[in-house]
Amino acid sequence: MAELLNEGILLGMGNPLLDISASVAPELLEKYKLKANDAILTEDEAIFKDLVDNHEVEYIAGGATQNSIRVAQWILGKPKATSYFGCVGADESRDKLIEKAEEAGVNVKYQISEHPTGRCAVLITGHERSLVTKLDAANHFTVSHLEDEDNWKLVQKAQVVYSAGFFLTVSVESMLKVAKYCAAKDRIYCMNLSAPFLCQFFKDQMASVLPFTDIIFGNETEAAAYAESQNLGTTDVKEIAKKIAMLPKENGSRSRIVIITQGKEPVVLVSEGQISEHPVEVLTSDQIIDTNGAGDAFVGGFLAMFVQKKPLSICIKCGVWAATQIIQRSGCTLPNTMDFKV
Repeated sequence: MAELLNEGILLGMGNPLLDISASVAPELLEKYKLKANDAILTEDEAIFKDLVDNHEVEYIAGGATQNSIRVAQWILGKPKATSYFGCVGADESRDKLIEKAEEAGVNVKYQISEHPTGRCAVLITGHERSLVTKLDAANHFTVSHLEDEDNWKLVQKAQVVYSAGFFLTVSVESMLKVAKYCAAKDRIYCMNLSAPFLCQFFKDQMASVLPFTDIIFGNETEAAAYAESQNLGTTDVKEIAKKIAMLPKENGSRSRIVIITQGKEPVVLVSEGQISEHPVEVLTSDQIIDTNGAGDAFVGGFLAMFVQKKPLSICIKCGVWAATQIIQRSGCTLPNTMDFKV
């Protein structure tokens, strides 16, 4: 069915980053006051220098939204079924990102900044990962990129648009422009909670976009942070998901879908006000190489089925499948063979 899809049916807008990934000792996290399985922003170069100088590093095309779009493109298979916007520098890192995107078949339309391309230090300790992002150019995406006629045509082509919550720190104006267009044209706009700090410190920005959002993704830690920041009065993941689903919504023709992943525990889905749980495939410890990108891959797998109008249970099944593929590899990298069976 994927071959029948229109070009550009899925659009991602986010922070393109070059991931610098390395396995490190827990002491490195202590040195920089970092937590496992967390994501933070930095303006400091020290950790990047430390990684490159003292560890065996791998360079991977990254950024949460770009990861999800690459995974969706891999599953869909049709060249340019997906498009992606973000801001990069005019440097070697950009060249690496373009090469990886084109390899995957994603139609990338980067905005070019005088700042260097953003990077993300991916610190792997056992099966845990800690992400430290220096946004640089990614922080300079502006709504003017969307106002370019050719770029806006990609927005008009898209039936589904996705941004990780990290984009809230960069260009809420861009998110709102596209989200409002989606609400007016009955397209699907999706957002991810993405990290506890976003729920805590960017809650006003998140609240401004939520009314125009049709699908919300998150994990159990982010759901807990959201509930605490909004004083929802519950720590139950299912209840939190239901409360998010019931928040005011601009496009009343469809109810909001909320999907919360919980590691090896079942995925929580709220759709049409009903809560359901969907099992995940649990891997053995020796099968897991690196959990970095698992959540991004889940979203990519889900959206690849969603744009093909598959039932939500199949969308979740594909999301779980994609995540299990990614965590058996180093970084958010893709196997040569895509063999998901509906």
